[in-house]
Amino acid sequence: MTTKPPSTPDTPASGPDGRARSMNSVLTTLRVFEQVSIHQPVGVSELSRLTQIPKSSVQRCLVTLQQAGWLRVVDPRHAQWGVTLKVLALGLRGAGEQDLRDVASPVIKELAGATSETVFLGLRDADRFVIVAREESSQMVRVHLDIGQELPLRATSGGVAVMALLPLAEVEALLSTELGDFTESPVLTADELRTELTLTAQRGYSMSMSAWYRPHVRSVGAAIVDATGAPVGAIVLSVPEQRWDSGHETELANLTVRAAARVSDLLSTGTSSS
Repeated sequence: MTTKPPSTPDTPASGPDGRARSMNSVLTTLRVFEQVSIHQPVGVSELSRLTQIPKSSVQRCLVTLQQAGWLRVVDPRHAQWGVTLKVLALGLRGAGEQDLRDVASPVIKELAGATSETVFLGLRDADRFVIVAREESSQMVRVHLDIGQELPLRATSGGVAVMALLPLAEVEALLSTELGDFTESPVLTADELRTELTLTAQRGYSMSMSAWYRPHVRSVGAAIVDATGAPVGAIVLSVPEQRWDSGHETELANLTVRAAARVSDLLSTGTSSS
């Protein structure tokens, strides 16, 4: 008489039906992830409508992706979700086999040397602008932001340069997000920011948008785009207001725009700037 082996929790998944259920679960999670990346910031109800998946299942997928580090809640008040920098980092490695910081490092070093001012490299993470690299000014008085510091996308010249290249619907969603408490200087209204975004798109760079986040600082931001033309980050040239010369704005802006364009080209071709 043959003894039937005892069942284990893994037994159902080892058969055809179990494997099919596991595959459907993976595909469902990927569908949810894809819609978040397209429509971020986005909530459970909207994702359920877009994917035709029940809200309870969508919520489970979101939590799973959050635990894995792919998604995060970007607007707790309205329970809206967005992708994390982990997604961008993987995409950049897949496209160019290099980290964006490695690609951009010689470029921002050259820009800092040419201007004697501080240059920052930042990446977009949903509604945030994250500083990932910095090249210091040679001046005694300089602008400083910590590596890893997260700022509202709307509050930085780099973030505004990124927003100027986003689809209108995504821009409007970003304009509806909460900014938090900024008490040192007035916050631009949504209409004022729309005007700035139009100007930024026309001239190819943003100007002084960090002034109300960091008073007494002037900055120029130019977007970095990937091989598809999507903005992934920006180069920001920051100058203390006491040293700012408006007569040099065009020169500094052109240098910053050219630096961002070089990094964008390097990302597209997958080559090194060294």
